[in-house]
Amino acid sequence: MDIDVRGPRFGAAVTAVVLAVVLVTGNAWLLAWQTLAFALGAAGGVGRSPYGLLFRRVVRPRLGPPTEFEAPEPPRFAQAVGLVFAGLGLVGYTLGPDWLGLAATGAALAAAFLNAVFGYCLGCEMYLLVRRVTVRAG
Repeated sequence: MDIDVRGPRFGAAVTAVVLAVVLVTGNAWLLAWQTLAFALGAAGGVGRSPYGLLFRRVVRPRLGPPTEFEAPEPPRFAQAVGLVFAGLGLVGYTLGPDWLGLAATGAALAAAFLNAVFGYCLGCEMYLLVRRVTVRAG
């Protein structure tokens, strides 16, 4: 079942704000929260992530009906990619080195920003590339 494209984009906007605050404050607890949000999105799909639930229950009822839909697999894969970067950032912030926390969190922020502002999902594009390569190889 396809999903409303506005949901993942809303989640990316919230994620971008959270990650920007992490970069400014160095708050590992906030990054741990974002890591959990990515994990839930990767495991259950973006609709089951905290930001997806917030979108579905609070934001979407205030919007008109969706006009664009997308397959759920690419955004779910993107959540898994975000999980890897947030996890690396969390390791950097808690165990060191500090540059790892900054770099991984910054990379995740850049991807979330691109999705939130321009609707360009890097993780989704990675998913499509992996699918193309595996179909040709298989």
